[in-house]
Amino acid sequence: MPVPLYQAKADFFRMLGHPVRIRVLELLQDGPKAVRDLLVEIDVEASNLSAQLAVLRRSGIVTATREGSTVVYALAGGDVAELLRAARRILTELLAGQNELLLQLRAEPV
Repeated sequence: MPVPLYQAKADFFRMLGHPVRIRVLELLQDGPKAVRDLLVEIDVEASNLSAQLAVLRRSGIVTATREGSTVVYALAGGDVAELLRAARRILTELLAGQNELLLQLRAEPV
């Protein structure tokens, strides 16, 4: 029995649901990066980064190529960058709405 589309979407978003994975995807928007360069940018242990990269690679959202002893990661497609931009727009709107509510609460007499 095939997985329902809503379940596949939930699995996809669950796969994205880790701060290190999101940070890796943000960094890869600027182009392919070697693991050592990702480690400089992300304050985690190498083993943790490796585990998170493996999740992204297995999901097909990033690709890995070996250049000598160096492994270079890249986004598998441009849609990932668009998804991150959309998430940023949504968060900006949500936070702006929360800020407006906070201003209203502060302005109301007790």
